[in-house]
Amino acid sequence: MDRIREETTRRLERSMGTLGTAAMSRMEEQLAWFRALSAEDRSWVGLVAQAGIAAFVEWFQHAGADDGGRPKPSIGFFGTAPRELKRSISLQQTVDIIRMIVEVVEAQVEELAAPDGRVQLEQAMLRYTRDVAFAAAHVYAREAEVRGAWDARLEALIVDALVRGEVDDGLHSWAAALGWTSSPVVVIAGQAPDDDPRAVIDAFRERGRRIGLDLLAGVQADRLIVIVGGASGEREAAKHVVRQFGPGPIVIGPEVPDLHAATRSARAAIAGLKASSGWPDAPRPVHAEDLLAERALDGDSDARHQLVENVYEPLAGTPLLDTLATYLEQGTSLEATARLLFVHPNTVRYRLKKITELTGYQPTEGRSAFTLQVGLILGRLAESAATWRALT
Repeated sequence: MDRIREETTRRLERSMGTLGTAAMSRMEEQLAWFRALSAEDRSWVGLVAQAGIAAFVEWFQHAGADDGGRPKPSIGFFGTAPRELKRSISLQQTVDIIRMIVEVVEAQVEELAAPDGRVQLEQAMLRYTRDVAFAAAHVYAREAEVRGAWDARLEALIVDALVRGEVDDGLHSWAAALGWTSSPVVVIAGQAPDDDPRAVIDAFRERGRRIGLDLLAGVQADRLIVIVGGASGEREAAKHVVRQFGPGPIVIGPEVPDLHAATRSARAAIAGLKASSGWPDAPRPVHAEDLLAERALDGDSDARHQLVENVYEPLAGTPLLDTLATYLEQGTSLEATARLLFVHPNTVRYRLKKITELTGYQPTEGRSAFTLQVGLILGRLAESAATWRALT
């Protein structure tokens, strides 16, 4: 058997160039992805095929008759290709290359095998290709794990940068590396589930692929932050991810045009989550702007500024401000407000309607009245502070 192996090895060595050329021709005929490659990449694949045939010949030459003495095949011949090509060729395409080489060798097994060596060569080919295929799958799986770990680190960096408000060009580079292309962007904050954080993030990534949205997630202590890109609105963004959160409130940040502006959405969502205990009966999920009053009382400067801008400033210098203050002080009594202002109740009704149009909040509704009250107080405090600054 050793003599037959040696003779077959010599025949294989003499035919390596012919086998490589035949493998390239077969790939050109049968593999559409190969034809779509550039001339340079096709030449690299040809070198890989030649290296693969040479690796098989070397393995066959030193393979013993028993399994214990047979060396393990190596897929180091894939290192012939440059890094860029290895990134662009999938595991399935790698298997295609191996299959083409095997078919070429099988087609010429009569000429390649020494007399009485056909069975030996065929069995060797089966063993070698099986082991190479498993080795290739192992390498791709290991690379996928490494890539997954790297993606997870990038994802954590992006979420952390947005939460801390540290947005620069590096953020877009990290996002591009993860394939982020979507806009607009919404940030959602809530309680993290009890599952392993890596499993939670992997689940979001898989869900994003299924629904066609860009999803980035980060678990920070017991808090889960999710960045959604490409949804048609805040509510739709929340609809796709609510079930992945743990129990407790979920707060939706405002929609922003792109990832660079997402720090504003993240800041509002996290501030809303922190202040959500002030409204135990809030819906789940709740928009951060529906928690403006609680956020302002909790010390959120963005919410305070927004309430002053949206509630106090549109009414300042007009009878509407006195009407609102009186109406709220009188327990939202229309008649009492009219008596104190010496106007007809219909005038009060008209002014309350104008207040709703200007601020977006309806004084006759409980939650809106509470928000208007906080906005009114904050506006007075801001005006007083400006006066004190002018005096000093």
